[in-house]
Amino acid sequence: MSRRARRRSAGPYLASIPPDIADLPMPTIPDELLAEAGDAHAALARFDSTAGLVHAPLPSILLRTESSASSEVEQLTASAKQVALANIGDAKSANARLVVANVHAMESALALADRLDTDAVIEMHRALMERHDPSIVGEFRHVGVWVGGSSPHVAAHVAPIVARVPALMDDLMVYTRRTDLPVLPHIAIAHAQFESIHPFPDGNGRTGRALTQAMLRGSGTTSQVTVPVSAGLLANPQEYFDALTSYRRGDVVPIVRVFTDSTFRALENSRRLVDEINATQEAWRSRLDARRGSTARRALDILPAQPVVTIAHLAEQLEVSIPAASNAIATLTDAGILEQSTSGRRNRYWHAPEILNALDDFGRRARRGRG
Repeated sequence: MSRRARRRSAGPYLASIPPDIADLPMPTIPDELLAEAGDAHAALARFDSTAGLVHAPLPSILLRTESSASSEVEQLTASAKQVALANIGDAKSANARLVVANVHAMESALALADRLDTDAVIEMHRALMERHDPSIVGEFRHVGVWVGGSSPHVAAHVAPIVARVPALMDDLMVYTRRTDLPVLPHIAIAHAQFESIHPFPDGNGRTGRALTQAMLRGSGTTSQVTVPVSAGLLANPQEYFDALTSYRRGDVVPIVRVFTDSTFRALENSRRLVDEINATQEAWRSRLDARRGSTARRALDILPAQPVVTIAHLAEQLEVSIPAASNAIATLTDAGILEQSTSGRRNRYWHAPEILNALDDFGRRARRGRG
């Protein structure tokens, strides 16, 4: 560090003191925004209610896309192919492995949606970070943290001191369990409060967005799918970060608006992804020359959620022998549904390019802000 930087980083600094919000009255939010938030909430519920009509394994697909998008908000990017490889333990990409860890955090969040308390949040964080940094899981932080800048003296936000974190998190979890507030404003404020507390040394953003999904599930808004709301945030991440800053200054309107707009964007993008996957599966069925109930036919139902497979993985998933899985992969390859990604007889895997392209296109649309 330069001498100037050392001087800027020396001496006392100010840490934030977030307010208690357990009994927070309904904040003043413009009627028009409240109406839009209500419409977004209703649209979420309708989308979830139609998930059972889709033949593809939609819950798994959308869970993966939400986890990827939430990671990308933190600039942890990975292609759909690398994420699929990481899911079967064969990825070289560290970011892809972190995305899969985020999937586990989301799964943990959904499983704990009916008992949101501090232990539940710690378990979400454990599922996210245990393999990456086991030294920081299982409890709240014991160190000061800040957002932006090389030291707390020049940071954009300095989280509250360690001694305040447990009480702040207890207060927040009481707030998350309230049922007297409009759903999306309730969730947006809870998320902003969580990010302001920053209860962990690392992984706060992804854990906070997992908490969002838990609250959607706990409120009854979703029961079947994980709508990738984080994908809506990718259109303008800076707007999201600015809204968090506004919240810390006492204005809840920007974060409610960001969550509302992101929900609409995510739903539009998700519907397009579902349409593309449905069309792909229909095309597969029409060109696959295999009897109903065969291993190759059954594989069509799992490829959208896991578009990269090995012979051993497919055998395990479909509970068939290795020769049966090998024959199915050969049939799917002959039909142009799978392509081999490696050469030789060792470390071979096959991928479904049409599904991978659809998933990567979903990510590109999210970044462009178009559905």
